Amino acid sequence: MNAKLLFFPFLFVLSTALGAKDLPKALLIGDSISIGYTPHVVVALKGKVEVIHHRGNAQHTGTGLKMLDRWVGKTQWDVIHFNWGLWDLCYRHPQSKSQGRRDKKRGTLTTSLEQYEKNLEQLASRLKKTKAKLIWAHTSTVPEGEDGRKVGDDDKYNEVAARVMKKHGIRINDLNSLTDDFPPELFVKPGDVHYKSEGSKKIGQAVAKEISRALSL
Repeated sequence: MNAKLLFFPFLFVLSTALGAKDLPKALLIGDSISIGYTPHVVVALKGKVEVIHHRGNAQHTGTGLKMLDRWVGKTQWDVIHFNWGLWDLCYRHPQSKSQGRRDKKRGTLTTSLEQYEKNLEQLASRLKKTKAKLIWAHTSTVPEGEDGRKVGDDDKYNEVAARVMKKHGIRINDLNSLTDDFPPELFVKPGDVHYKSEGSKKIGQAVAKEISRALSL
C-alpha cells in the first residue's frame, strides 16, 4: 500500500469529526478494500454517523489479534463493522516478483482455515466486550487470475466466518455475494481483488446501509 492510502483514513476522521460530537460513532476495521470504500460510507452517512477507519491496513487475523486493542482504543463505539480474509487466504513466496510476494503455486498460505476460525473466535469475543453493535463483512470475491489467491477460497473462508459470527450472534454483511456479481469493469484490472471508485462506491453504500440498519436510522 502506498503512503497516500496509508494515511487516507485520517482524512475521514478530520472530515467527520467537526460538529459530530453527538453523532453515533462507527469504526471500520479492514484491509485495503475497506480503505477504498470508507470515503463512500462517510458520504452516505454524513450528518448521521461519525465514521472512522483505523490507521492503516488490518491485513490478516494475526495482525488483528495484535492490534485490535489499539484500534478500538477507549472510544465508546456504537457500531463496529469489521473484516479479515483476503490476506489470510493469500499465498506468498519470498522469491515472487508479484506485488506483495503473492504466489499461489509456490507460496505458503498465510492462515489455514483452522487457524482462521480460532483467530476469529478470539477477535469476535474481544469485540463483543466493546458493547458496540457488531457487523461482520464477508470477504469480497477472489477473481480469476489472481496471483496469490485461489478462486473459491473466499467461499471457504466465509463459511468458517459465518459459523463463528452466528455462534456469537453477530450480523453478517454479505459483501461476497455483492462483489460476485460485479462486472469486470468495476475491478482495477483483471485478476485484481481491488476495485475502481465506482466499485468501491457500491460496496460503501452497502456498508452504510447495514450500519444504518444496526442503528435504526
